[in-house]
Amino acid sequence: MKIDVVEEFIRLASINSPSRQEGAVAAYLLGRLREMGLDPVVDASAPVSGSDTGNILVRIPGNAAGPVILLCAHMDTVWPTEGMTPVIRDGVVYSNGETVLGADDKAGIAMILAAVSEILEEGAPHGPLELLFTVQEEIGLFGATYLQAELQADFGYIVDGDGPVGNIVNRAPSKVDLDFTIEGKAAHAARPEQGINAISVAAAAISRLKSGRIDDDTTMNIGLIKGGKARNIVPEEAEVNIEIRSFNEKTLEGQVQETIAVFSEEAKEAGAALRVRRELNFETFNIPETHPVVANALRAAAAADIEPQFRKSGGGMDANVFNGRGLPCIGLGFGAEQMHSPQEHIPVSQLNSGVRFIQHIATAP
Repeated sequence: MKIDVVEEFIRLASINSPSRQEGAVAAYLLGRLREMGLDPVVDASAPVSGSDTGNILVRIPGNAAGPVILLCAHMDTVWPTEGMTPVIRDGVVYSNGETVLGADDKAGIAMILAAVSEILEEGAPHGPLELLFTVQEEIGLFGATYLQAELQADFGYIVDGDGPVGNIVNRAPSKVDLDFTIEGKAAHAARPEQGINAISVAAAAISRLKSGRIDDDTTMNIGLIKGGKARNIVPEEAEVNIEIRSFNEKTLEGQVQETIAVFSEEAKEAGAALRVRRELNFETFNIPETHPVVANALRAAAAADIEPQFRKSGGGMDANVFNGRGLPCIGLGFGAEQMHSPQEHIPVSQLNSGVRFIQHIATAP
């Protein structure tokens, strides 16, 4: 059975599957994979990841010598997708303009399904393959993190990279999340000297910090501030959520320590208490261009007549998790543009190029 990548993408994109609610698209995928003669399994990660389904894993025996190759994409999308209706105009797939398209990462799934269906239909020589479709990538790589299966792959490709087909994402940063809770003292707004304004403490700390682009390798974002109960009450509590990313571990740690120190100093100066929660969300990876996972991609690009481009990504992907566990993985660009917005779109030509690229990646030379 051969799968048409455009038709498959439109079917997938029409299924609502925000993070933690991937069950409907998982059910569709299980049926589709079985129609292809494959035997997918759902892992037991749902109770720990918080999704309504587990990750989907398929193992395909090889018919030729070669490494075990992992092909991976994620099932969840960002909001909003409810009622999303893909439309094709002038060779480009768009959303209806009211929701995201969900090409991130439904396009990656469609490309993998179409490529594998052609390999199996044609009996092309290939080594063993593992197909993995994860949950909750968008909100923290939780599906990959809580994967309840031992992958057998020698290396892998995450079809979730930035830019056009041919982009090879072999570098990505580490990310640390910092959550600050400032505990001041409530008082009537008419008697502020009797209270400790937690929001003012947070503002003083934030005013001392540089955010945005720190250097070529490092960014910091102050993403969320919460606090206060009413305009006539001195706020006794404030929360500030910050993330810091860097390709340089030393710079990352320095930025983290500086941020914690600034909040600690301002809280102490005001007489407020401070709680700090720190979490390493994902770790950096840097795969050299000589590594077999990259060499195989370059070979495939040449065979598919696709121009390869190396790119570092500022975001995290499932590759961060797998590289951290010792499984070399790189990201592959899949051609979507203006992702995570109602203007998201993907050219049909990119969908077809992605299928061709993955076919050559997965088949023996």
